[in-house]
Amino acid sequence: MNYFHAIILGIIEGVTEFLPISSTGHLVVAGRLLNLPSGDFLRTFDIAIQLGAILAVLTLYGASLLRSRKLLSRVIVAFIPTGVLGLTLYPFVKRLLAAPAVTLWSLGLGGVLLIVFERWYAEPADAHEDLSTMPYRTALLVGLSQSVAMIPGVSRAAATICGGLMLGMSRRAIIEFSFLLALPTMAAATGLELISSASLFTQSQFGLLAVGFVVSWVVAVIAIRWLLRFVRTHDFTLFGVYRLIAAVAFWRLLF
Repeated sequence: MNYFHAIILGIIEGVTEFLPISSTGHLVVAGRLLNLPSGDFLRTFDIAIQLGAILAVLTLYGASLLRSRKLLSRVIVAFIPTGVLGLTLYPFVKRLLAAPAVTLWSLGLGGVLLIVFERWYAEPADAHEDLSTMPYRTALLVGLSQSVAMIPGVSRAAATICGGLMLGMSRRAIIEFSFLLALPTMAAATGLELISSASLFTQSQFGLLAVGFVVSWVVAVIAIRWLLRFVRTHDFTLFGVYRLIAAVAFWRLLF
């Protein structure tokens, strides 16, 4: 891997992490197209750029989260299902479903489900707007919805957002909650991996990690702001169509 690869992957992570289009699927395909060898460094690099995306959320929402104990408590409750299921099931899911074909099937089927969901869904007039007063039961179920994203190619953002919409949250509220829920979810997954792998890398490789991290952070800030503007006048059908097209295109490129 060189610095050009680091920048490209950082951009991809920053754009895709918080959009309902599966960052994992795009990174897997990008790694294949760039002929990057799989191994400990590439896996850790993917995690480092995810930390950049986490920093983007902290940049935009960190102060608000720290000021509101009610909001913080709901994020913690929502993280419980993901934390428990992630510790118990993720190693098995990762081993059994790690093939690129599974990722691309999830990408395409997720697109179909997004399109169908938006055909069926109509936001109720009394949709819940205030995250700090969200029922704890709703927070717990949103966290359970997020757990589906353990399957490679299933977008964490899409699973969380669709789950929240079905539970009566407004579109903007669940999108922002999805951003906040990413903090403990991604921090737990990435922190442990980085700690266990840090001793394996050279100083030059740490430079690549740093470049990817910064690029991902900056691009993710832009992507988050763009998504919040986008949902004021659009639903997620466009993302569903994109996922279908991407799944077919990626399949042809890889297979």
